[in-house]
Amino acid sequence: MATSILPPGQFEIDEFPPFGLERFARRLPMDTARIRLAIQGDVERFITVDEEFGDLHRVDQTSDIHCVTTWTRRGLTWSGVRFADFYERIVVPRARPRLDATFVILRGQDGYAPSLPLSDLLAPDVLLADRLQGRPLSIEHGAPLRLVAPAHYGYKNVKHLCAVEFWRDRRAYRSATYWFMDHPRARVAFEERGRIVPGWILRYLYRPVIPRTIREFRRALDARKTKSPDDAPA
Repeated sequence: MATSILPPGQFEIDEFPPFGLERFARRLPMDTARIRLAIQGDVERFITVDEEFGDLHRVDQTSDIHCVTTWTRRGLTWSGVRFADFYERIVVPRARPRLDATFVILRGQDGYAPSLPLSDLLAPDVLLADRLQGRPLSIEHGAPLRLVAPAHYGYKNVKHLCAVEFWRDRRAYRSATYWFMDHPRARVAFEERGRIVPGWILRYLYRPVIPRTIREFRRALDARKTKSPDDAPA
């Protein structure tokens, strides 16, 4: 649910800007018309999930997005399926992951790939969402499918999700940023913005990049719109 009090170090904004690591701004997804997820890693069987996704129970959820750079957009209404339902009804019976495969990598079509512990992903408010504010996800917000994990900073909420990998350890993981900026859990309530450096210090390192990052992502989206008007974000 949307919170009444902002977490430590966050400030509220009225818009929901396209955002992320700048080098991913122009790595836009090629396939936004359908949901297609590869399930792999330490599993007995690699599988691809597409039509089965539509058989899962859908939920609507209002929750906030907290960017690690300190902005927060409150009260967004997402629609999709619970990750826990996806895991229990599809992943476990079909892919059969090892019981100790609890390190999860979530890969986006743009190449971005954060990680989270399986226990965090099984929280009841973690969604695989394909709709926002009653409309299908636009490219800027993660079409065709994205993770919504309200307890974690936005950099764990991967957009354009195309693969979920279950591993026994971190051997297949490569951080998209400097290691000290990539916390294993990135929980908002504990201000886990990164490793080693206290979260309150990182606030002041991150805030100056906000305007520049928004501009870069908007330029990339405008360029795509100019080239392919039919694929422009809603």
